[in-house]
Amino acid sequence: MKLRISLLLIVVFFVNLTVFGQQKYAIVIHGGAGVMSKSRMNDERQAEYKKVLNQALEVGEKLLKDGATATDVVVEVIQVMENSPLFNAGKGAVFTNEGKNELDASIMEGNNINAGAVAGVSNIKNPINAAREVMYKSEHVFLSGKGASEFAKQQGLEIVNNKYFFTKSRYESLKQLQKRERERTKKDNMGTVGCAVLDTHGNLSAGTSTGGMTNKKFGRIGDAPVIGAGTYANNNTCAVSCTGHGEYYIRLGFARDISALMEYKNLSVSEACKEEINKLSELDGTGGVIAVDANGDIAMEFNTGGMFRGFIKSNGEKEIAIFKEN
Repeated sequence: MKLRISLLLIVVFFVNLTVFGQQKYAIVIHGGAGVMSKSRMNDERQAEYKKVLNQALEVGEKLLKDGATATDVVVEVIQVMENSPLFNAGKGAVFTNEGKNELDASIMEGNNINAGAVAGVSNIKNPINAAREVMYKSEHVFLSGKGASEFAKQQGLEIVNNKYFFTKSRYESLKQLQKRERERTKKDNMGTVGCAVLDTHGNLSAGTSTGGMTNKKFGRIGDAPVIGAGTYANNNTCAVSCTGHGEYYIRLGFARDISALMEYKNLSVSEACKEEINKLSELDGTGGVIAVDANGDIAMEFNTGGMFRGFIKSNGEKEIAIFKEN
């Protein structure tokens, strides 16, 4: 009888540990922030975006429940959005001034501060995969252009013709911009994708993927592949992914600064993200940020009309939203 009671207590202990400790997880995603309103986006279009966001979250949650690492979850979730023409990443990447697609991506692990990134690639189907390979299988952090593509080939990643990334709507946006002889509009900030995860092992990871800025010239690279600007993760603080006008994010060291605000000022993840967005606004920069901390607390902040976003937590909380009033 005593043996049965002892075994029961052990089972109860591990069940409680699983529910309240080791098995806690959280995942938060974004699909870009920018000038948007309900009057300019009908219900059908909103539903299309929310469907992909939901699909990405469900893929991530299943992996987390199965015990996958935060990094693997980040990669798989971002792939879902890279494969959708709705977002400015992978298949839906915007066009450069030369009418080509150049893609950037980065990823970072919070348990060991390891990171990988690629920039200016034109034939890697899923740039987030290449970023992970750089992190795990090279002595470098950041590869660009032809070198990054050659490395990806050696790792057996899927290589495609640049025409794979063509979408009519993105190409028309390029032509409209060129016709107006503008370098950019705030609308171009929309579409970059990102993911931040706390896994059941207590580790954090974040990743970001983008096609950059419509009509960009001279090999311009934004914040998305820059560790500390568009992506950052540290188990002691948080995991962060950004979206917006990259030049401002680079100047601010945006993602790393959020971690520093938590570490040195003892701010919560939500407070730190709000403070950093305020700094962005003071510079007249636009965009947004998602983050998750070591406790599974979520932040989704932006200073634009909307940000494609969503999260799922192990306690059952879930949200998918687009506009500010959501």
